[in-house]
Amino acid sequence: MNPPVDSLAGKVALVTGAGSGLGEASARMLAASGARVAVVDRSAESAGRVAAAIREQGGEALALTADVREEATLAAAVAAVEQHWQRLDIVCANAGINGTWAPVDDLTPEEWDETLGVNLKGTFLTVRACTPLLKRSGGGSIIITSSGVGSRMFTQTGASAYAASKAGQVAFGHMTALELARHKIRVNTICPGAFRSNIMSETKHRNLKDLRLPVQLPGGSVPLNEGRSGSAEQIARLVWYLASDLSDYITGTEIYIDGGQSLLMG
Repeated sequence: MNPPVDSLAGKVALVTGAGSGLGEASARMLAASGARVAVVDRSAESAGRVAAAIREQGGEALALTADVREEATLAAAVAAVEQHWQRLDIVCANAGINGTWAPVDDLTPEEWDETLGVNLKGTFLTVRACTPLLKRSGGGSIIITSSGVGSRMFTQTGASAYAASKAGQVAFGHMTALELARHKIRVNTICPGAFRSNIMSETKHRNLKDLRLPVQLPGGSVPLNEGRSGSAEQIARLVWYLASDLSDYITGTEIYIDGGQSLLMG
């Protein structure tokens, strides 16, 4: 079931990491609901593909290339949005990586910095770049993609950098929600559990065998869905809800979307 077609009509959204996975699903869902969408990805090819697919479905999309670790590229993307549509209402700070999972005494400072740089600093730089245009537009909704790992689940051994970055996103969401409330800007954080995406295939694992915990989960790891992972479309529907006026009194909140998985693993 998809949201109403015109529920976000007149709105402009910017989605980072929109070239694949959860970001792509969110960008498509927002566009299908009537929003004009800036598809931002570090891959020009991926951003162009998703933007073209949105336009083929009758939506309006702008493909933009930016690396969330680089302030200048994000500033250029926001400037392009302002020039093209003169406003911004919805920001999905979605770009992220799993990085390297390894024992803490084996993880290098460079690997730590890479994960924190994309996930936490990238979220900060995205919000920082977009906030002035959100203010000029009269308010809006910022949606941060975090994770249940680091905020309610701690059994993913070796994921110390990833967990720290995701916990930091939740705290950042709380702080900015309070700071930006007087500007009518809402800030919420979604915390997915196990979802079907390509991110695990890009994760680097090293020397984790002896770190694994003997955790036994009854009936599979997702109680609500008989152990099956969720879909990107389920995440996208939550993004739509937080972007829409139906959630206009919700801010500073983290929402777990995991079928009850984290209740078993907390």
